[in-house]
Amino acid sequence: MSTLSLKKIPNKYAVAYRNSYTLQNLIAVRTCSAIFLVLNLSIRSLYLIFPESLTKAQNFPEFDYTNWLYITVTPVFFICSYLLIAYYKRNRKTLAIINIFIFLFSLYLIACGIISSFITTSDPSNALTLYMLPLVIVSVVFVFELYETILLIIAIAIVFTSMLLYAQVSPTEIIYNELISIILLCGFYLTSRYFYSYKANYYKQVIEIREKNNEIENAASFKNQVLGMVAHDLRNPLAAVESTAMIMEMEEVDAETRDNINIIKESCVKARGIILDLLEAARNDDQNVIETTQVDLNLFVRKIIDSWKIHNETRNQITFDSAYIPLYVEINKEKFHRVMDNLISNALKFSKENDKVEITIDKENKMATIEVKDHGLGIPKDMLPHLFDRFSKAGRAGIRGEQSTGLGLSIVKQIIERHKGKIEVTSVENQGSTFTIHLPALN
Repeated sequence: MSTLSLKKIPNKYAVAYRNSYTLQNLIAVRTCSAIFLVLNLSIRSLYLIFPESLTKAQNFPEFDYTNWLYITVTPVFFICSYLLIAYYKRNRKTLAIINIFIFLFSLYLIACGIISSFITTSDPSNALTLYMLPLVIVSVVFVFELYETILLIIAIAIVFTSMLLYAQVSPTEIIYNELISIILLCGFYLTSRYFYSYKANYYKQVIEIREKNNEIENAASFKNQVLGMVAHDLRNPLAAVESTAMIMEMEEVDAETRDNINIIKESCVKARGIILDLLEAARNDDQNVIETTQVDLNLFVRKIIDSWKIHNETRNQITFDSAYIPLYVEINKEKFHRVMDNLISNALKFSKENDKVEITIDKENKMATIEVKDHGLGIPKDMLPHLFDRFSKAGRAGIRGEQSTGLGLSIVKQIIERHKGKIEVTSVENQGSTFTIHLPALN
């Protein structure tokens, strides 16, 4: 029952919440006044259609008079609410006159219900629905501060008592009706405060979530900036180390020194790969849209495979097969080259010598598919759900000791999703893995 708390909203949210519910109150006035006006116009049209039947009804002169009164007064509230909404949207400023206007409309609506209950019968306890309905509508739809609620209750009580005295009912009936009115007003108070607290809590939660989201976005932006800056600045000293190693390699050195130089060069290559992964991860976070060109997927993938065969010393056979030639897609060549390089590299990393790596292109339901299949170590079931996480714990050393940064597959997934595609993986331990890319195909 925490939402039933009658405590005020925290001060840090009070002004913003007041501004928020003021606009909602004005919209509610416009809606309720429009509905009330249509209702009274409908009643007036019934008078015109069935004049003989309705004019013989009990207290018809009072009904007729109040109906004209409602038809005259209600449009004033509708027009004023429309103008005040326009003013508020321009200035985003709550004025005292706006709150007074909302208060007066609520009192007017409830007073109409009280008057109608007296017109129906001199004893309003016999027509409680006409009194209760506007009380319920106002308590649920409108948001009032505590002092406004109390003032409204006092004003309603005065109107109700005045009507009892005007109707000249007996003292016993006055006491009986006053007790009923007090019970209804207590219900109105509790309902009004309940919805105030409920809406205040909801508003506070929305603001806190928005603030948290802003903090997360700022933290992510700062992280990407630092990540990019660090990775970028690491390249210069790394290049200097690599250049020095190459110069040393040109001189005559003993076998032990040459081994050390090779270790330095290999470490530089690994470090450069890590830096490129960090830069790519930061770049992908910052980019919402990437530039793409139309390419034949078959030619594109075949060139990548040929490049791997020429420049990489491996005994593994990379095969290619396609069921659709040509098959056009919209991709960013540079980024998608990185996707294929990563998947082929992983397939080779976890495959024994002479194991095949099979790449297949197909088309399913307007989607181009690329399969990269190996027959290597496979992936344990418990690692599969975390495979595409950044800095994934699913990262493992390859068969020949190749290390993983845990970034490669997360970057692959990012790039594919930027292309409005998706990637899936199936794997059985000691039998191999299959990575399947789905991309929108062009007609």
